[in-house]
Amino acid sequence: MSLLKHTIGLILLLIGAGHAQAAPAGTCTGAFPNPITDICWSCILPISLGSVTLGNLGNLGGQEDTANPSSPICSCKVNPVIGLSIGFWEPVRHVEVVRKPFCLVSLGGIDLNPGIPAPEAARATDAGGAQDAFYQAHYYVNPVMYWLKAVADFPCLEAGSFDIAYMTEVDPLWNDDELTLIINPETVLFANPGAVAACAADCVAATAGFGRPELFWCAGCQGGLFPLDGRAAYHVGGVRTAELMMQRLTAKMHRELLTWGMHGQKGLCGPYFLPEMDKTAYKSQLTYPIPATDKELGKCCQPFGRTTIAWGAGKEYPVKGEDFAFMLFRKRNCCVGY
Repeated sequence: MSLLKHTIGLILLLIGAGHAQAAPAGTCTGAFPNPITDICWSCILPISLGSVTLGNLGNLGGQEDTANPSSPICSCKVNPVIGLSIGFWEPVRHVEVVRKPFCLVSLGGIDLNPGIPAPEAARATDAGGAQDAFYQAHYYVNPVMYWLKAVADFPCLEAGSFDIAYMTEVDPLWNDDELTLIINPETVLFANPGAVAACAADCVAATAGFGRPELFWCAGCQGGLFPLDGRAAYHVGGVRTAELMMQRLTAKMHRELLTWGMHGQKGLCGPYFLPEMDKTAYKSQLTYPIPATDKELGKCCQPFGRTTIAWGAGKEYPVKGEDFAFMLFRKRNCCVGY
């Protein structure tokens, strides 16, 4: 009888172990961002006419601005018509960083897995105690001001609807440091201690305002922008790593010419090729798992590369709070009236 009990117990143990191995490694949860309560609308500011600021909210977080065309008068097209040079920050893109492949966090946690094998998120610790990490990411077109009809008859808004534009699960370059050199071979030039140390200056600049464009290989306080894949060499928190993945995917969209420049003098008459992302042309706002709508202490929206210490605290929690989504505000300069 004792032998029979041990045998039955062993069988049940093996069955339980088999079920444990078959269980999914990651969960898929999420929420569609509420355009009224989950988006920090003050991030569209400042609004400018030429080099003059027309609208701002003083010292609220996220009100930094880049240089605008000096003249308030502009003209476009072959037969030019005089217009006004307007500048503002348009919420047009959405990026989510996820653990489970094909998990659409920003669509309420829909699992869109078509059966294509793709690596799940992972973290590893080396002998020295340092962690690295890997995440998948998705890039959405989300011209929220247009589909909400927030401003009527304004030609500078990008037309369109909420849509998935890019999924890293089907991109073989996102999971391979060597293969991604196809689109960013300059990575090898910055894989040295000197280039890495220079990113400290970019971190300081991004925390005070915007990162330094000349340090294009840096992602501010999040470390190195290259390689443009989903592997983070140093993982010290989910929010920080997600911010890095968001910057990398945006830079990747520029490098693959899927995203163009819309700011500055060149952007007055429409989009232009910008294969090297200008990190000063973007601000981001966390929309999931906890929307960053607190406007105090600069917690509303952040220039690329700003430290996550002040605004990222308490934004990550177990199970349902380990995936992240960001609203991207892109700088837009436009000639209105032509």
